[in-house]
Amino acid sequence: QELPETVLLKFFRPENTPIPPRPTPEQLSNLIKTSLHYPESFNHSFHQKSLCLVPVTLLLSNCSQAVVDVLIDLRHKATSSEALEIHGSFTWLGQTQYKLQLKGQEVYSLQLKACFVHTGVYNLGTPRVFAKLVDQVTLFETSQQNSMPALIIINNI
Repeated sequence: QELPETVLLKFFRPENTPIPPRPTPEQLSNLIKTSLHYPESFNHSFHQKSLCLVPVTLLLSNCSQAVVDVLIDLRHKATSSEALEIHGSFTWLGQTQYKLQLKGQEVYSLQLKACFVHTGVYNLGTPRVFAKLVDQVTLFETSQQNSMPALIIINNI
C-alpha cells in the first residue's frame, strides 16, 4: 500500500490587502476627541423647582482608522477647593459610566443631563474619557487628553 504524498502548504497574503494603520504610543492619548455641546447660559426658576436640569451632548470622535473601545466616567469631581469656589459643584444625572466601541473615524453623540441646585458658573468639563484599540491586550485604557474648561452660567429667573 502506497503512502499519500506529503504536500507543503504555502500561506501568502495578496499584496493589495490593506493593513489598517495602527496608532503610535504617542497617538494613543489622542484616539478620541471629545467636545461638549450645551447652552452658554441657562435660566431657571429655583423658587418653582429646586432642581435645574440642563441637557448636555458629549460628542466623541474616533480620530483613528482603528476600532476603539471607549470608557466614559462621569463620577470625576473637581477636587481643588479653588475650582469648587469658582465653579461650584453639580451632578450628572443617570448612568455614571458608559462603555462604547467606535469604528474608525466614527462620531458618537451621548446625551447627558447636568443637575444644578443653585445659580453660578460651573465647569461641565468633568467627564473622563479612556480609550484603547480593540485588539490591544492591555488591562487599562489610555486617558484621553481633556479639552478646555466648558463653562455654563446658571441664572435664577
